[in-house]
Amino acid sequence: MKKIRVLVVGLGNMGLSHARAYKAIAGFEIAGLCSRGIEERKDIAVEFPSAALFSDYAESLKVLKPDAVSINTWPDTHAAYARMAFEAGAHVFIEKPLADSVSEAETIAALAKAKGKKLVIGYILRVHPSWIKFVEVGRTLGKPLVMRMNLNQQSSGAQWQVHKQLMNSISPIVDCGVHYVDVMCQVTGAKPLRVHAVGARLTSEVSDTMYNYGHLHVSFDDGSVGWYEAGWGPMMSETAFFVKDMIGPKGSVSIAMDESKTGSSDVDSHTKTNALRVHHAALKADGTFTKPDDTLLMDDEPGHQELCNREQEMFLDAILNDRNMDDHVRDGINSLRIVLAADESVRTGEVVKL
Repeated sequence: MKKIRVLVVGLGNMGLSHARAYKAIAGFEIAGLCSRGIEERKDIAVEFPSAALFSDYAESLKVLKPDAVSINTWPDTHAAYARMAFEAGAHVFIEKPLADSVSEAETIAALAKAKGKKLVIGYILRVHPSWIKFVEVGRTLGKPLVMRMNLNQQSSGAQWQVHKQLMNSISPIVDCGVHYVDVMCQVTGAKPLRVHAVGARLTSEVSDTMYNYGHLHVSFDDGSVGWYEAGWGPMMSETAFFVKDMIGPKGSVSIAMDESKTGSSDVDSHTKTNALRVHHAALKADGTFTKPDDTLLMDDEPGHQELCNREQEMFLDAILNDRNMDDHVRDGINSLRIVLAADESVRTGEVVKL
């Protein structure tokens, strides 16, 4: 079987993990790796000795003519890099967000379609078995739903430098918000109607047009509501940094985590579930609960690298078996629309109708 030759551009945390996935999956072959300053990355040359190394993306596309491109660069480059990849005749895996605007995202999706190429967006929770179960249980709770989620990170040192770099082009509620808003949309299956958000700039180390804390509220046409909160920086609290639950007329499901055993800076702690706690709302005649809460243990969870492998196995399957990715791309654009509306709401102080 002919292997899919992939060019990986961007070799930070996610890019390096995806490169390792391509190296581990038999159906892929790493054609090349591209990153600014790659000549100084001795670790890359050691780990991927046979890969061609480039510091210029346009040159790497021209020289390698890859079957697929994996885009893991700063968010403000995503749309342009995807456009270049499709014009070069490659399939595209791209880390979220797909683009800086909904119109740009729709243009990229249309280009993929026109070129007959696959577009897969890095929604890692969609391949996570525990989050798949979380969505499944949420759908049994009745309507309307109340969905509560956050991802606050007390960052310092190198991680704070990464967060500050990210905030040159994207706010916390946009960057990670797409994941959790996507979960809300999966559970409700409803149309988002309105978004309201607030934000605060808690540091002088970011642009005066950027905020490092944000909180959004979204309303759906089935009566469901959800909120999402995200903050980055050395000032963030380690109390209640982890909330992921859904509440409906029939009860609730919550991702249970012992915050005393991990810190908010550990990104894996925000995807690991440890256990799902399912609460049943039904009462007996005497007013007591008909049944106790259930605890669904998630002891065999995949780690971060295994999740990246699963994403790339999905990408490979889409290419080799010509899977229709229209729903996947539409859902990605839908969640992007909501978080970008939240960003607009922060900046204007107005409720944004979708």
